[in-house]
Amino acid sequence: MADTATRKRSRSGGGAARRAERTTLKIETARFIERNIPNYNILTEDALDIIEANAETILAEIGVNFVNNPAALERWRDAGAEIEGERVRIPRGLARKLCQTAPAKYTQHARNPAKTVEIGGNTLVCAPVYGPPFVRDVEGGRRYATMADFHKFVKLGYMSKWLHHSGGTVCEPTDVPVNKRHLDMLLAHMTLSDKPFMGSVTEPSRAQDSVEMCEILFGKDFVQENTVMTSLININSPMTFDDVMMGALEVYAKNNQACIISPFIVGGAMAPVSVAGTLTQVMAEVLAGIAYSQLVRPGAPVVFGAFVTSIDMNSGAPTFGTPEASQILYGAGQLARRLGLPFRSGGGLCASKLPDAQAAYETSHTWNAALLGGVNFMLHSCGWLEGGLVASFEKFVMDADQLGILHKLAEGVAMDENAQAMGAIAEVGPGGHYLGCEHTQENFKTAFWRSEVLDYKPFETWDEDGARDTVALAAVRVAKLIDGYQQPPLDPEIAAALAKYVADKKASMPDAFV
Repeated sequence: MADTATRKRSRSGGGAARRAERTTLKIETARFIERNIPNYNILTEDALDIIEANAETILAEIGVNFVNNPAALERWRDAGAEIEGERVRIPRGLARKLCQTAPAKYTQHARNPAKTVEIGGNTLVCAPVYGPPFVRDVEGGRRYATMADFHKFVKLGYMSKWLHHSGGTVCEPTDVPVNKRHLDMLLAHMTLSDKPFMGSVTEPSRAQDSVEMCEILFGKDFVQENTVMTSLININSPMTFDDVMMGALEVYAKNNQACIISPFIVGGAMAPVSVAGTLTQVMAEVLAGIAYSQLVRPGAPVVFGAFVTSIDMNSGAPTFGTPEASQILYGAGQLARRLGLPFRSGGGLCASKLPDAQAAYETSHTWNAALLGGVNFMLHSCGWLEGGLVASFEKFVMDADQLGILHKLAEGVAMDENAQAMGAIAEVGPGGHYLGCEHTQENFKTAFWRSEVLDYKPFETWDEDGARDTVALAAVRVAKLIDGYQQPPLDPEIAAALAKYVADKKASMPDAFV
């Protein structure tokens, strides 16, 4: 009886230990994804040849516009392009030749070296939603974003295991003047998280502020010799490069900082309705944009970007998670690999107004295409709602949790001796079960990916716990992560220098809200 009581206490103690392990909040960050699975190639070599040839025709015969940017026109003229007003016609082969100096892969350093990421090759780096002016949560509903919301998102990103990157404008804090909010956003990324982040692109001077703040954080020489920001440069499709975005690109390229050169296309509105036609325009725009970055500084790190969605021909609203969008993503990935460049696309894109079934379906379709299509930098990985107008706290943690599945899928199928499990099969034999066998006991903690949000309880237990749906569970997860947040340490002198830079910059100019 004593032995039985001892065994009962031992089992009870083990159960208590396991429960404590499950409920203790750990601050973990998974390493960026390295794919051990093949990319999905949807286009034949002949199809790729046609698209590339047609893109060269666009550049040589139709041309692209570089507006309000005389310096860019001069650079193109010196490189051998034909200039007519603001129209630039690029001879066949010139843009491709210029792109050859761009690196196939680069490292973006984080202030915590353990969270530094590699972008290109077989990697996938996940970054959160970018740009929404509104936020949504179960308590406040849909409302304009504030800096307090921004801080909360940065903290959630820092606490999210499967998210590798802090991102950029996770939401647009409308309670801070337009000409000053970039300073507060950068300061938040630099102090509330130690993951890599993005710089400001809304004005060339703000890009320069981003570089200077990074020089305080990392050291001036380190910034000039290494990449510490990956920032988003959108092309005004069709085929227009404005002075604001190109001005930001010029600042970053000169300072060896990475830019995602990304057309912003709604198929049927800013590009043809056909997949092949849209891919042709994407290729032409990206070729011109990346080539220009190399005119500014040969060897500047860049990413081949493709943000493409379709349009609802009845309402004119953009749609997400559609088969055509996935086809374009797959094809653009092939084009990026043919150029030997890192690729950006995808994300948790959806048109749904709430984190509901529509949001889940559309998000999953895009995630899967991003994983299989060879995406290296996935912006909007978590938190996106309403076509990008809204950043949702609940969807942020739902998405960030499910990104763990991409990590698991990317590992491929293990085939070592342990994975073959022949010893377990022999131990159990016909008619037995594997619950107590040695192989199960050794592997059960890591054998299956486990969600931190979703509910797997039996109905009776779920019902007794309040019959909570996924949004309610996500709200609990948000609260738990925020309650457990611990700010990563930062040298007090660096923190003080950053705060002074922000204060001085803000004091040097009046508030502007446009």
